[in-house]
Amino acid sequence: MDTIFSAFAVLLFAAVILMIEGAWLWWSGAHGSAARRIAKRLRMMAASGDGGSERVDILKRRTYCSHVALEKQLRRIGSLALLDRLLMQAGVRWSVAQFIGSSLAAGGAGLLLPRILQMPLVPAVGTLVLALAAPWLVLMRTRGARLRKLEEQLPEAADFLGRALRAGHSFANVMQMVGEEMPEPIAGEFKFAYEEINYGVPMNEALHNLALRVPLTDLRYLVVAVLIQRESGGNLAEVFGNISRLIRARLKLLAQVRVMSAEGRMSAWVLGLLPLGVIALMMASNPDYIRVLWTDPIGVRLLWYASAAAAMGVLWMRKLIRIRV
Repeated sequence: MDTIFSAFAVLLFAAVILMIEGAWLWWSGAHGSAARRIAKRLRMMAASGDGGSERVDILKRRTYCSHVALEKQLRRIGSLALLDRLLMQAGVRWSVAQFIGSSLAAGGAGLLLPRILQMPLVPAVGTLVLALAAPWLVLMRTRGARLRKLEEQLPEAADFLGRALRAGHSFANVMQMVGEEMPEPIAGEFKFAYEEINYGVPMNEALHNLALRVPLTDLRYLVVAVLIQRESGGNLAEVFGNISRLIRARLKLLAQVRVMSAEGRMSAWVLGLLPLGVIALMMASNPDYIRVLWTDPIGVRLLWYASAAAAMGVLWMRKLIRIRV
């Protein structure tokens, strides 16, 4: 009797353990982080058209807004595709609707603030323009910083690809290795391309999407090299090594150009900000003396002329110090 009871207790214990483990596996498979990632990718790769049989490019299925009705209205504006592409290249989580909403909010603040502070016409217009341009400036600055970081990481990624190919790995597996072992943001881009291939996107299309998300000339060279090798053959690892040396040489030359143009860039910043600093200092020290610029009609006209001349000077200095390498 004791033996039967002991066997029953052991079997009951094993059944409870297996039941708990089964419940855990079911929950992690249906609601875990991996399941959520897979469900998200499947939603992104979901087809549109008759019965879901037509596959649409993943870049064209980025949602502009979480609200369905507003999404349909935004889709009708073709120019918003360029804005969505800029948001994608900047690597931000903003949607098109969120960016437009922030721009409208900034414009509203630019309209209300001058009225609250009773600012003159010219500073009020300047405040409005600055408020409207602020979201775009933040977006372009974020995009530029991310692209510069990707450009710095690209030589190491090309070397990594070449070494892995020499070791005998396939190109798709090499892209997965880059996505897992290299730092962000380049790891995320290659991992996304690998996941596209896993979900059935052709290799050529996935590489074209990668070049679209990362609009760098050096990356386009890498993509073109892979596409040519797939069509005509060749030593792809050697090509990656040559591309890596070319990118490093170009980045070295670009660094030298930046050093040589540092004095000009500093002069441009000083000359561009000096008038604004002088006006702010005079407003703080002797406001009655500077107020004539926006109270007298001749002063307002001179201020407009000075603003136009300053803008032209800034653009000219920017053209002089920007050297394309």
